[in-house]
Amino acid sequence: MPPKADQGGEATVITVRVLAGDPSGLSSLAPKIGPLGLSPKKIGDDIMAATAEWKGMKVSCRLTIRNRQAEIEVIPSAANLIIKALNEPPRERRKKIPFKHKGNLTLDQIKEMATIMRPRSLSKKFEGTVLQILGTCLAIGATVDGQSPKEITRKIKNKEIIIEDPDN
Repeated sequence: MPPKADQGGEATVITVRVLAGDPSGLSSLAPKIGPLGLSPKKIGDDIMAATAEWKGMKVSCRLTIRNRQAEIEVIPSAANLIIKALNEPPRERRKKIPFKHKGNLTLDQIKEMATIMRPRSLSKKFEGTVLQILGTCLAIGATVDGQSPKEITRKIKNKEIIIEDPDN
């Protein structure tokens, strides 16, 4: 067995995509964290605990490993944020029936999601990030203030609805 890597004080960052709230596959974690001297079973349990509030969804997790200790940070996608805001019960993944999301969100909720997604958005303006979230709402099937996300998008582009950047 090769010796375990001694990291000193430097941190190693690993990103994994897992099914939240369920024990993650040890076979996928072992090659990534085994050489760092960590137990895949323990890290899998830690990931399961950290993702409990996202149960039933696939989320990305960032593992920051320093001195053989792992910090787990959940990185939700736009779709995850929208589905969580719709307050739907966790989906049964073993059933293969198509699942339609229904619900209504407010424009304030969309803006909150956009502020969370802003650091990862490639848009130059906050308005562009809001439009990205609205596009995801359209794909998922959610409405915004009782209207189609397409209609809200049109109003934003025609300056009927002004989106203020919270940072400025």
